[in-house]
Amino acid sequence: MTRTLITAGASGIGLAMAEAFAARGDEVWVTDVDGAALENLPAGIEGRFCDVTDEARMAEVMAEAGTLDVLCANAGIAGPTALIEDVALADWRACVAVNLEGAFLAAKLALPAMKAAGSGAVIFTSSTAGLYGYPNRAPYAAAKWAIIGLMKTVAMEAGPFGVRANAICPGAVEGARMEGVLAREAAAKGMSRDQVYEGYASGTSMRRFVEARDIAEMAVFLGSEAARLVSGQVIAVDGHTENPDPKL
Repeated sequence: MTRTLITAGASGIGLAMAEAFAARGDEVWVTDVDGAALENLPAGIEGRFCDVTDEARMAEVMAEAGTLDVLCANAGIAGPTALIEDVALADWRACVAVNLEGAFLAAKLALPAMKAAGSGAVIFTSSTAGLYGYPNRAPYAAAKWAIIGLMKTVAMEAGPFGVRANAICPGAVEGARMEGVLAREAAAKGMSRDQVYEGYASGTSMRRFVEARDIAEMAVFLGSEAARLVSGQVIAVDGHTENPDPKL
């Protein structure tokens, strides 16, 4: 049975991934810092409380889960919404720690066993913020750009051992996290929530947000034999972003 672990897998995109991998028959483990969400996971999905920036705890969970076939390094936070000169260093560091260092630690801990097994897939969750500059989102954009560099390096280092690495770049995803982003951007720009929403949607050629299941289905593909020679790739699931903020 294929064994898959997803960081931040108890809600949002991570939960959609967990459900999608479970539906194909995987043994699925998720980590999260939301204890209530972990208590309400669908049957058959193993959950563990874990801060992805805590190396010791991450190592414990990885050891318990055993050799992975698929790792989804998905944990992330939105970080502050502010002009660069108004971003506090502590907020910058917190955002980079979760989004980038958390992904680094997950890969660092999972790769030795994958390489020894001669197979595996590491799927990083980046963002369209990792493809474009995003006004008022400097820490998040910087971390998501760095995820792509990390992924490509993992692909190069692990490829000779049969391990693949790819990054998914979601666009604006319907859900609670995006609603928080919309509210903060509306306040920062003196706009309504609906105006900011329309700005994101109209910046894509398909004029719409994506859903968590769209990201999950791409992750399942990248973790499957059908993608056996897909590695080192950055794949946007975003309805084709043309302009990340046309109303700025």
